[in-house]
Amino acid sequence: MTQGIHGFFGPYRFLSNFHFVDVELDGEIYKTTEHAYQAAKTLDLDARRMIQRLSHPRDARIAGQAVPVREGWEDQNIKWDTMYDLSCQKYSKGQLMHDLIATYPLYLEETNTWGDVYWGVCKGRGRNELGKILMMVREDLVTIMQQEALDAMGR
Repeated sequence: MTQGIHGFFGPYRFLSNFHFVDVELDGEIYKTTEHAYQAAKTLDLDARRMIQRLSHPRDARIAGQAVPVREGWEDQNIKWDTMYDLSCQKYSKGQLMHDLIATYPLYLEETNTWGDVYWGVCKGRGRNELGKILMMVREDLVTIMQQEALDAMGR
């Protein structure tokens, strides 16, 4: 097992898509990246509004499994690009940015028990796409901060 963070629980709960932080999707604000991601699956505005109003991200995930899925969601990387954009928003400023950077250089894995082998890893199998996205966002933030430090020193 690679050294790192395996599962977004306890002190690393902020890495979860269930962590409450406002993000925007198509001009609308959602309570969590989970809410926004599930709403992005569909182009049905009523379904999006219903997901947006749900109080808990678990409910948003369940609702997202029942919406009419937009054409190309699976095969055109729309879902990956959506998760990347939402993650960039989530960690773009404030405490969450610092919390994500503080995990550097650890490997981040969305270890789970619910069978998600696309976004995470279950029973040792999976693509860990969410972990990969978070490590990419973190690397970009570290690079930006290093460049800002160099600029401040006049280099």
